[in-house]
Amino acid sequence: MRGLIAAALLSAAALPGVSALPVLPGEELQYRVAWALLPGAGEIRLSAERREDPAGPRLRVLTHTRTLGLARMLLPFEARATADFTLADGRLRWLREETRQRGEQRAHHVAFDYAAGHALWTPEDATDATLALPIPPGDPADMILGLLRTRDWNLEPGGQRDALVLFNDEFYELTIHCVGRETVSSSLGTFSTRVLEPRMEKTAPKGMFRRGGTVRVWIAENRRRLPVRFSVEFKVGRGVATLTGHRPPPSDAPPAYP
Repeated sequence: MRGLIAAALLSAAALPGVSALPVLPGEELQYRVAWALLPGAGEIRLSAERREDPAGPRLRVLTHTRTLGLARMLLPFEARATADFTLADGRLRWLREETRQRGEQRAHHVAFDYAAGHALWTPEDATDATLALPIPPGDPADMILGLLRTRDWNLEPGGQRDALVLFNDEFYELTIHCVGRETVSSSLGTFSTRVLEPRMEKTAPKGMFRRGGTVRVWIAENRRRLPVRFSVEFKVGRGVATLTGHRPPPSDAPPAYP
């Protein structure tokens, strides 16, 4: 598992008890976000690096999202997330999220205790109490990283697979459907992709899904299986994030899994 995303993720999927990593050590992804009539409404940047830990090597993933230009004047927003995965099994162990919107800043962190079957959600502004959230079946991640994990699924149109994502202090049990194939063009080239759509079918819809929102991700059918586009559609408009930059993991990187 040294450089080619496809080979790495397929190898990981073959190991019992190992979850696919959303990104690999040394990899970086950059997206430009369009919203309604604003082509440069924002950006999303992700980077991943291997961290050594006495309990075993970890994968540290940083995600930075913000509005830009006119969109920032209308809706100033910035979010940062830090996620730690154990490389031995690909599981999320720790997550911190911070948001700034219209001068208000909020932050929380989550520690996942799989043996106890819960995640401890703790606010950092002391306005709320710590919550012990029961973990539903599955391997959780935040929404973006949960969608990135689909890179190794190799779903055919009509196929489906369950996923578990955490949004703030609520778990969402999703079923992700492959709804077809499409060609997507960006500044990085033209890609043949599989289109995946998460839906809430196992439980009552909530959040964006209850309000009629539709989420989709386009996964390139190339050797790196790049997630080249995301979209979120609401009644007030559609946001589309298109991949504009990608740095693959170094070819001489150590194996993702020890």
